[in-house]
Amino acid sequence: MNEHSHSSPEIRFGVVGLGFMGATHVAAFAGTRDATLSAVVDRDPSRLTGAGNHGGNLETGAEEMVFDPSVVPVFETVDSMIADCDLDLVVVTTPTPTHVDIAASLITAGVHVLIEKPVSLEIDSIRRLDALARDRGVIAMPAHCMRFWPAWNWMYECIRDGVYGPVARASFVRTGSAPSWNPDFYHDPSKSGGAIVDLHIHDTDFVLHSFGMPDAVSSTGTRSNVRTRYHYDGGPVVEAVGGWLEDPDAPFTMTADIECRDGTISFMLGRDPEIQFIRSDGATLGHPEASVGGTGYDAQAVALVDAIRAGNGVSPVALDAAIRTGSVLDLEIESLESGGELTPIP
Repeated sequence: MNEHSHSSPEIRFGVVGLGFMGATHVAAFAGTRDATLSAVVDRDPSRLTGAGNHGGNLETGAEEMVFDPSVVPVFETVDSMIADCDLDLVVVTTPTPTHVDIAASLITAGVHVLIEKPVSLEIDSIRRLDALARDRGVIAMPAHCMRFWPAWNWMYECIRDGVYGPVARASFVRTGSAPSWNPDFYHDPSKSGGAIVDLHIHDTDFVLHSFGMPDAVSSTGTRSNVRTRYHYDGGPVVEAVGGWLEDPDAPFTMTADIECRDGTISFMLGRDPEIQFIRSDGATLGHPEASVGGTGYDAQAVALVDAIRAGNGVSPVALDAAIRTGSVLDLEIESLESGGELTPIP
C-alpha cells in the first residue's frame, strides 16, 4: 500500500460496499480532480456488475451505471483488495457493525479511510480506531456529510460569524420513510442503532459543530422518531426532530429554522431557494447562492482528496467528532429510555 500517497499525481481510491451510499461515494469521488476509482469490494456478486439503482432517499447522481467492471478491479473481500491493489484511500460503506474491523485492516496497511456514519455504535471502538490511525499516520475521517452540504455550511458560517447577530433559537427536522433497502440491517436497532443513530445523527453532529457541546440533553419519542432538546446554560434554545415515519411513501424532508437577533434563517430541502432569511420586519430575502456547489458528498470528497494531497495528516473531520457525536447520542438514548429526563453531559 502507498503510505506516501500525497506525492502521487492522482488519488487511487476504492469503495467497500456497493449499496446506495457506496454508489453515491463512487460518483462523488469520481467527480473530483485527480481521483480515480481503482477497486470495488462487495460480497454480493450482483453489485460487482457496475449497475446502479441500489435504493436511497436522495438523488445523488449515482442512479445509473456506477462503474465499468472491465476497467475497475472487483473483489469479494477486503483482504484480497489489500493484497492486490495499491490504494491511497478507501471508502467504507458496509453495515455499521463491520466498519471498525474493515477500517482497522486498511489503516494498518497504510491506507486513508472515509467511514460512513455511524462509525460504530461502540464509542471505545472509535477511540481505538482513532489511536491506530494516529499511530499509522493516516487520515481516518467520519462521513459527517452535512458539514459539507453547501447550504448547511452557509448556515454554519452565519452562526459562527454572527452574521445576523447571536442565535436565540434553532430547530432542525429530518424525517422520511424507513429505509426499504437492506431492511434486515436498518430495522434492527442492535445493528443500525435505529433512526436516532442512522438519521438523527446528522443534526446532532451539526448542532455540536455549530454551537459546541451542550450542558445536557433531554429526548422524547422512540429510537425510530426522536425529539431532542440540547440545553445550553445561558445559550440558545436548540431542538432537533428526526426519524422514520410509518408511511412507506413518506417523502424525505429536511428543514432548519435559526432565529437570530436580526431575523430567521430558514432552510427547506427542495424549496427554491432552499435558504431564505426572514428579517425582523417581515421581509423575506432569498439566498440561492447558498445552495450552489453540488451535494455534501461532492464537497466532502473534494475536501478529503485535498487533505490527502496536502500530506500533513490533518482530516477535514476528525474521528474526535464521531466520538463526541456518538457520546451525545448515547446520552440522548439514555434520556429517551428514562422518559425524557434531563441528562447532563459529563
